[in-house]
Amino acid sequence: MSAKKRVLVLCTGNSCRSQMAEGWLRHDLGDRVDAVSAGNYPCFVHPLAVRVMAEVGVDLTGHRSKSVSEFVGQPFDLVITVCGSAGETCPVFPGSCKMIQEPIPDPGTFIGAAEESVQRFREVRDLIRQRIVPLVAGHLLVP
Repeated sequence: MSAKKRVLVLCTGNSCRSQMAEGWLRHDLGDRVDAVSAGNYPCFVHPLAVRVMAEVGVDLTGHRSKSVSEFVGQPFDLVITVCGSAGETCPVFPGSCKMIQEPIPDPGTFIGAAEESVQRFREVRDLIRQRIVPLVAGHLLVP
């Protein structure tokens, strides 16, 4: 059996979108893909990201927010940036691997009532699974 393909998911703060993408990739493709996430300005793993992923059986409690600098020099088969709006600062990862920009809205910037915030995180959680998992599978796992 061949080695797992390595995927790095990048975002600005490594608190919501990239953490959820890492969780989904490990959950859905973990037997074939080694997924990690990082950001330019790591801060914390958002509690609502942990909460909504737990609702669907994906545990992020052991995750930590990581700097992209921790992964410089490591080989990756695919790097995906999930920063949403043009005004966000997305990390740049040096290297010769394939890079893809797949914008995902940032649920952490939503301002509203508590239950509305949770719903926004759920929507983004589901969007990430619908877009990122097939994207990775299509780029790395198709013979």
